[in-house]
Amino acid sequence: MHTPRIPLSPPLRPPDATEFAMAFASTPRGARLARLFVSQCLDSWGHPYDGDVNETMTLITAELCANAVRHGRVPGRDFHVRLATEADGGRLRLEVSDTRAECRPTVASPTPPDAESESGRGLLLVTALADDWGVTDRLPGPGKTVWAVVDIG
Repeated sequence: MHTPRIPLSPPLRPPDATEFAMAFASTPRGARLARLFVSQCLDSWGHPYDGDVNETMTLITAELCANAVRHGRVPGRDFHVRLATEADGGRLRLEVSDTRAECRPTVASPTPPDAESESGRGLLLVTALADDWGVTDRLPGPGKTVWAVVDIG
């Protein structure tokens, strides 16, 4: 009688993976790691590091993760990143979730802040780069999810 061999650990990702999800520490280092992981994931999906899709999604990731760390941080709680190819394969969707539901992002005006300001341009950049973006309640709560989609097809 033949006993089937059970692998000690499952493979990390099937070669045709279309989703990446991970929790990161709500720190600047966590935001940097999230950006790097998304860029590497996109490269492994066929969107090279120096390609438009990878560069666009990496910039959006950097902005949304920085906002999660700066405005959505709750001590001891991580933020979560999910990157997925939508079912038809024509769009990528990035979701960044944190536990502060009351701090919802908005783009107050289409004009950037004054030249002396050191912040306030991130969501203007997301608006310019993404084909759509928005905010939803985090399910299962607490918190919110800021998402952005980019057409790739």
